[in-house]
Amino acid sequence: MMIGNPAVFAIESEITRAYESLGLRALGFFVLHIGGRRYGVHEPDATMLANSFDEVQERIASRDKHTAPFASEPDGGTIADAFRNAIYADKQEERFFGIPLAEFCEFFYMPSNVMWAPDGDEAFDDGSYVLQFDVDRRVRLIAFKSDQGYRQASGTLSDVWLPADDFYNVLYEWRDAFDAEWMASPKFPETS
Repeated sequence: MMIGNPAVFAIESEITRAYESLGLRALGFFVLHIGGRRYGVHEPDATMLANSFDEVQERIASRDKHTAPFASEPDGGTIADAFRNAIYADKQEERFFGIPLAEFCEFFYMPSNVMWAPDGDEAFDDGSYVLQFDVDRRVRLIAFKSDQGYRQASGTLSDVWLPADDFYNVLYEWRDAFDAEWMASPKFPETS
């Protein structure tokens, strides 16, 4: 199932096997299409889908709260590289966009929660990262795959701005469609 326009922003998922447990929901895949590129593992057994479903729910509930003072930086690649360096490098810079390291890192977790992916499960084990910024009435998505260092891999960056209503409508539509698909699927017990 795909909801949205993959040339701009879409969510694609598939349920391979549904489970009774809400903690698992289903086995399948959950990928994001941003700017014509796909981010996430596109395999029928990539991940359990509970984390991805819950993360979409959280993004809807936190509308307008995914903010950071550097969200309007013109070069999305600069933001991607700063994020990778600040969170993952052995030796980080002391400041990013004039913001001290510790304060800068906080934007990617609660309460701003700018980092959408990886979402804590195997869905994005392909090295994908997706950052979401709510900027006034628009959403900016910066997505990329990591290289061996602390920068984005060449040719993997997507930097898309879209109306906030369009973005959140895709989240609502995917959530409702996924929930309906899960409800209609035969369920397996957690132990099978």
